[in-house]
Amino acid sequence: MHDIQIGDRLVGTGHEPFVIAELSGNHSQQLDIALAMVDAAAQAGAHAIKLQTYTADSMTLDVESDDFVIQEQDSLWNGEKLHALYQKAATPYEWHQPLFDKAKSLGILAFSSPFDEHAVDFLDDLNVPCFKIASFELTDLPLIRKAASKKKPLILSTGMASLTEIEQAVNVARLAGCDDIILLKCTSTYPAQPTQSNIATIPHLREAFGCQVGLSDHTAGVGVSIAAVALGATVIEKHFVLDRQAGGVDAAFSLEPDELATLVIETQRAYQALGQVKYGGTQAEEKSKQYRRSIYVSENVQQGQVLNSQNLRIVRPAFGLAPKHWDNVLGKVAKQALVKGTPLDWWMFE
Repeated sequence: MHDIQIGDRLVGTGHEPFVIAELSGNHSQQLDIALAMVDAAAQAGAHAIKLQTYTADSMTLDVESDDFVIQEQDSLWNGEKLHALYQKAATPYEWHQPLFDKAKSLGILAFSSPFDEHAVDFLDDLNVPCFKIASFELTDLPLIRKAASKKKPLILSTGMASLTEIEQAVNVARLAGCDDIILLKCTSTYPAQPTQSNIATIPHLREAFGCQVGLSDHTAGVGVSIAAVALGATVIEKHFVLDRQAGGVDAAFSLEPDELATLVIETQRAYQALGQVKYGGTQAEEKSKQYRRSIYVSENVQQGQVLNSQNLRIVRPAFGLAPKHWDNVLGKVAKQALVKGTPLDWWMFE
């Protein structure tokens, strides 16, 4: 599978993980907070920030029916009316340009998730380097077709999706002219538990669709993301907040700046640790080999004396004969006097 160019960054198995800080609605409808989030994400080392581009009216209907109220008792948003929640979480369209400009000035990428076809055109006019389709929109094939038609990389989040639904989305994107597809393993609960993450799916996703694969992680902390990198994830997306205690619609499962910095560092380390299948030690380990064990003279030996377990020992360091020769050495006769601490060698005995 091929590397994918997103802006000035290559995403693929030969590159460090691409870390995306998802701002979502954690700006609490304050532009100064949103700008500060971009700044903090850049300082933490994130490679991109991501917005969500929608209005409450483009997401749902403003009606009183129970269908449009979140009923799940364990939801962070239990009892919230969908329209009101999306109003509270939406990033105003007029903020996109200043937030994207801020990101560019800090040397990181910026893009967004469009939730309708108008949003795709709006973002394309802002020259975003790619599009992200959210998990709940993966079955919106007309939206995927529209985004794919822009011939930019497409990141598809797969939370809740069956293998068939993922296949349909990928096929639609490819038929629309997009072959630069990244699939994100995702668990669409907020927050998600590590036990619900099933990141062992990542290698299977990659093999099934021949795509780069990453993780959209809604768990607390960074452990699941780091483990995903070990399984081959090339993209990590985490929700981001300046201060969980200050609130924000997604604050409960979002990383604070110091945690995001840890994520960047530790996913890099996980990637660097992957290496390749290798036995026999690395070049850096060569000097350490001298501290293996070998056969040494452990008591003074006279010429003609028999070598045995009383005057020989297997000890560190490794300048004598290797321990595998121990049985061959025992019972041999010394050709010369040997001083305690002498590394044993073949020429020293008959």
